[in-house]
Amino acid sequence: MSESTSRRRLRAVFLDRDGVLNRAEVRSGKPYPPRQVADFVLLPGVEAACLLLKKYEFLLVVATNQPDVGRGTQSSAAIEAMHDLLVQRVPIDRIEICYDAGDVPSLYRKPEPGMLLRVAADWEIDLHASFMVGDRWRDIDCGNAAGCTTVFIDHGYDEPLRSLPAHRASNLLEAARWIVEQDQKTNRPWKEKEKTGCSALYRYSSSYPPRFMPTAPTVRE
Repeated sequence: MSESTSRRRLRAVFLDRDGVLNRAEVRSGKPYPPRQVADFVLLPGVEAACLLLKKYEFLLVVATNQPDVGRGTQSSAAIEAMHDLLVQRVPIDRIEICYDAGDVPSLYRKPEPGMLLRVAADWEIDLHASFMVGDRWRDIDCGNAAGCTTVFIDHGYDEPLRSLPAHRASNLLEAARWIVEQDQKTNRPWKEKEKTGCSALYRYSSSYPPRFMPTAPTVRE
């Protein structure tokens, strides 16, 4: 492996959870996360979308606000159980969770970009070559603030966007195909691979100091 390759910065697709990966409950035009593990259901096309993105060597990082834990109306155990189901189905490299209730300022609760910035610092991810996919204004503002290209999954919620995304899609698979198309247009030097070389999953809450500092994944030649 050449020195330039070994120092190559990684790219990621940051994914909101509810409404992007799994079905959200929509009430009065606004989405809400599933309450029970039994209600955690992946949306159609999610597995295919994630496999496509991994084929082109993107790291897949979930960045999700789960304020009900901070408010005392949901347990962190239930959230972790949902994520256990998620990683059994799709090749997620890391899950960032913010449990902050939203009643006080937070560096990590979207629309603040703290979750994305910390992952980028840990793994030397090139945010300008990365993407943020979400279905709410907080996701788009977060990705734009971090310097990512943003993709809005438009479910027709009764809430306006506050900043513009680079692209709109109806689901994650459509978004993934657009991301790959944009990535290929740049004529990047890396080749299509079946694996990224990342063999471990790291999860911790961004509301609190991490329990450990993960080692950056490597790209195999």
